[in-house]
Amino acid sequence: MERNSKAKFHIKTGDTVKVISGDDKGKTGKVLSVDTKKRRAFVEGLNMITKHVKPTAAKPEGGIDKKEASIDISNLMLVDPKTGDATRIGRKAGDNGKLVRYSKKTGEVING
Repeated sequence: MERNSKAKFHIKTGDTVKVISGDDKGKTGKVLSVDTKKRRAFVEGLNMITKHVKPTAAKPEGGIDKKEASIDISNLMLVDPKTGDATRIGRKAGDNGKLVRYSKKTGEVING
């Protein structure tokens, strides 16, 4: 079954999120990118992996690099900018008629 690539998620690139499950549970970070087809997100400084890099002309020393691996979107919760706590989000019509995200805890509209 192929999922719709235009699906709306509760997080977007640039949001601050909190990990609610897994090895990095409780940690927060900024979303670097979202892969809508795989339903995964890359979060700055979380779910770090080590990658062994062969020596190349561009990087003759090679070595071991640390980089972020993706996290399933279901394991992330948006952090409310007002309170700093993880919150569920809802969608409602904004001033211009477009849907906007809002925090279910405080009712504040979330920019982004």
